[in-house]
Amino acid sequence: MEQVVVWFDGGCPLCRREIALMRRLDRRGAITFVDVAEDASSCPASRADMLARFHAREGGRIVTGAAAFAAMWRAIPVLRPLGLLARSGLVLNALERLYGAFLRIRPRLQHLARQLERPRASA
Repeated sequence: MEQVVVWFDGGCPLCRREIALMRRLDRRGAITFVDVAEDASSCPASRADMLARFHAREGGRIVTGAAAFAAMWRAIPVLRPLGLLARSGLVLNALERLYGAFLRIRPRLQHLARQLERPRASA
């Protein structure tokens, strides 16, 4: 099986948490994770484009958004059924709509996650 490459925003607390989970689930090491915030040199697009949408390479093809998530899922055995289901145009379209909705609220969720990450001052 060909290695899947996933580019993610290491500066985003939501992305860091999700990628940490995916790394734990990727017990076979089938995915190469690239932090765009640290290493933009290997990116297939501009840094701004890479930070705006989720990107992956599967089978030599670059995919973005929900298709990139589906590519990542297919590389992880426990998530593979979901990734295969996303090969259906209808399912992928629905996932892309959900991803678009997430992108609209992502800045607020990032702000909240950063607030939760800050160490609390002792009382």
